[in-house]
Amino acid sequence: MTLPLAGIRTLDLSNVLAGPFCGYQLARLGAEVIKVENPKGGDLARRLGADPAMAKNLMGLSFVAVNADKQSVAIDFKADEGKEIFLRLVETADVVLENFRPKVMERLGLGYEVLAKRNPRIIYCAISGFGQDGPWAGRPAYDQIVQGLSGVMSVTGDAETAPLRTGFPIADTIAGLTASFAITAALVEQRQTGRGRKIDVSLLESTLAAMGWVVSNHLNGNVDPQPIGNENFTAAPSGTFATGCGPLNIAANEQKQFEALCDIVGRPELKTDPLFRERQSRKDYRVALKRELEVALAAKSAAEWETLFNAKGVPAGCVLSVPQVLNEAQIVGRKFVESLKAEVSGGQTMRVTRPGFRLETDYPEPSPPPSLGQDTEKWLGQLGFTRDEIRALGERGVVAFDNRPTVKETVKMPDLKARAETSST
Repeated sequence: MTLPLAGIRTLDLSNVLAGPFCGYQLARLGAEVIKVENPKGGDLARRLGADPAMAKNLMGLSFVAVNADKQSVAIDFKADEGKEIFLRLVETADVVLENFRPKVMERLGLGYEVLAKRNPRIIYCAISGFGQDGPWAGRPAYDQIVQGLSGVMSVTGDAETAPLRTGFPIADTIAGLTASFAITAALVEQRQTGRGRKIDVSLLESTLAAMGWVVSNHLNGNVDPQPIGNENFTAAPSGTFATGCGPLNIAANEQKQFEALCDIVGRPELKTDPLFRERQSRKDYRVALKRELEVALAAKSAAEWETLFNAKGVPAGCVLSVPQVLNEAQIVGRKFVESLKAEVSGGQTMRVTRPGFRLETDYPEPSPPPSLGQDTEKWLGQLGFTRDEIRALGERGVVAFDNRPTVKETVKMPDLKARAETSST
């Protein structure tokens, strides 16, 4: 079955996480995603990750996580010939994705206005720390900087540990999802009108938008958000509780769930206790309620309580490590983790995760993350360059190839410029 974005070509100029994560979502939905990288090292994430040997070979595990199903073309944008090669690629593309600091592409002579002249249908998505304008626009930004500036760290942890960074790059990830959503919306418009669009994605604003309840409580309720650890500020009992063995998350957010919880732990009198019988009072006296419940929860393990609570409709779950959850039948049975044969790592089997949604058919097996410049020769051939021209460009450092292929006779490829012109009418 054809995937939703089949036939969409994206030029992914981005690095590290926010942009590449966006490109990965598009690729898994069927788009043809071509990483356009600097010949001298490429994406920084190629050198990041827990395996030093893989990082040394420019296949760092951070890169592996979000770059399967992509191709790689290595072009030096500082060379006039490199710029022209890129512009010829743009003529064949639907989307350009980048996460440089604002104005970098303009200084290179490759800003949206220039690209749109070559291809009026182009959708240009720029991801940056703070957006393309404003007093912070030119500041450098990584995920942790944005976590601090956005207020995320101020509400993460408790009174003793806050401000605290989340355990994964949440600002980068949310921005990547925001960008992929905006691009797919623009693709609908592109198909309807034949016009492209420039999209400005800010890590800071994407993160703030995702903090909706916290932000709304401040904007509309004049509440200064505070860190409350593993407690849920909207309800009680809702948070992490000690048991006879291991912590347990419980979210008895509804009255019927609270009453069922009291019965299950053998404390039915809590249902009518004046301190706990109403939703608001349970929030006001959450510490006392937690103390009462944890006395009862000490009778069994977290795993035992998890089974009992869920059977009666009370949401509960053990606190798992990453290795534990990846081995759970729920994850394994739905094939969330996929193995692929990665020749670029000497035949070593690598594993990646699919997106957080499923279609009515299985995803095709993803191709391995590309080595730097793996597809440069192929794409230059498709753009009409001869074997000698390709070799000369490589010798001058305008482009780079991976360490596997030698330059071969160019195979006759489709006229992609004609394809682009036809699709623009």
